[in-house]
Amino acid sequence: MRTSTKRFQQFFSRYKILTLLFAIVVIWVFFGQITDGAFLTPRNFSNLLRQMAITGMLASGMVFIIIAGEIDLSVGAQLGLLGGICAIMDYHYHLPVAVTIGTVVVLGVAMGMFNGYWVAYLRVPSFIVSLAGFLAFRGALLGITQGVTIPLESEGLVMIGQAYLPIMLGNLLGLAVFALLAVLTFRSRAGRAKHGLSVAPLWQDLAKLTLIGAMIAGFIATLNQYEGIPVPVFVTLIILGVFSFMANMTVFGRRIYSIGSNLEATRLSGVNVRVVKMIVFGLMGLMCALAGLTTTARLAAGSPSAGNLGELDAIASCFIGGASSRGGVGTVYGALIGALIMASLDNGMSMLGVASFWQMIVKGLILLLAVWVDVMSGAGNER
Repeated sequence: MRTSTKRFQQFFSRYKILTLLFAIVVIWVFFGQITDGAFLTPRNFSNLLRQMAITGMLASGMVFIIIAGEIDLSVGAQLGLLGGICAIMDYHYHLPVAVTIGTVVVLGVAMGMFNGYWVAYLRVPSFIVSLAGFLAFRGALLGITQGVTIPLESEGLVMIGQAYLPIMLGNLLGLAVFALLAVLTFRSRAGRAKHGLSVAPLWQDLAKLTLIGAMIAGFIATLNQYEGIPVPVFVTLIILGVFSFMANMTVFGRRIYSIGSNLEATRLSGVNVRVVKMIVFGLMGLMCALAGLTTTARLAAGSPSAGNLGELDAIASCFIGGASSRGGVGTVYGALIGALIMASLDNGMSMLGVASFWQMIVKGLILLLAVWVDVMSGAGNER
C-alpha cells in the first residue's frame, strides 16, 4: 500500500500539468457527450474562456501570494469595489476612459499594498487582514452603489469585456507566440550545453514544440470560427507571459519562492522580506483592478454583487493547479489551468441546469481533493 502511494506521489509530482490537461479533456468530453455537442461549439468555447479570464486574472496574482506563504480572502470584494468605482466614474462623472482605467488601476495597487503593509510590517496574519478587507471592501461597495446596479455609458469601457481581436491580428499573435517559444527553447538548450548541463534529446524538444504549435493553432482556429480571440482572454495571456517570466527569469521571482520555502533563511540571507511581500500584495491588487474592469465591462454595469465568492474560485484554481498549501510551490500557468477547470465545471453544469448549490458542492469537493493530493505529495517528501 505504501509503495503504491509513493508511486502515485512520484507520478503526480512529475506529470502534474499533464494530469491536469488530461482532466480538462475528460471534463470537456463528458460535457460534450451529455449536451449532445453543445458544450464543444466555438461559441460556447469563447464564452467559457471569457468566464475563465476573470478568475484567471485573480488566480495569477493569488498564486504568488500562496507561494509566499500567505493568503488573501479580500480579492472578490476588491474586484467588486473597483468595478463599482469604474461604473460610478463613467456614469456619474463622465470621465475619459483612460482616466477611469488609470484611477482604478492605481487604487487597486494601493489597496493591495495596504493589505501588504499590515501583513509585512505590522505582522498581522494575512488571513485576518484579508478577512477584514473582505468585510470592509464589500461594505464600501454596497455604500457607494447604494445597493443598485450602475450602468456604463462609455463604449470604450464596454469593449474591454466584450470586444474581440481582429482575426488577422489573432493569427499573427499566435505565430509570434509560437516563434517566441521556439527561440526560448533553443536558447535554453544552448545555455545548458554551454554550462555543461544535461540537454534533452532534440527530438523531445521538437515534439514538445509540435504539440504546442498544434494546440495554439487549434485554439485560434476554434475561436476564429466564432468572432476571434476575446479581449479579456488576450489580456489574460499577456499576464501569463509577463508573470511567468517574472517567476522564472528574475531575482524577484526567485525571492518569492524562497520566502515561501524558508522565510527565516531568506531573511538572514539579506533579502528584504517585507518589501517583497508588499509588492506581491500590490500585484494582487493590480489583478483585482484588471478583473474588476473586465467584470464591469462584460456586464456593461457595476453590480453590488460583483466578485461574490471570487476569492474562493481564485484560491481553488491555484491549489488545483499545483500550488502548495505550505508555500514555496506553484506556477502561473498551473493556476490558469486550474481556473480553466473551474470555469469548465461552472459552464458545463450551468448548461445542464444543475442547481447552484450542487455546483458549489462539486467545486468544494474538487478543492478538497486538490489539497489532499498536495498533502500526500508533501508527506512523501517528508519521509
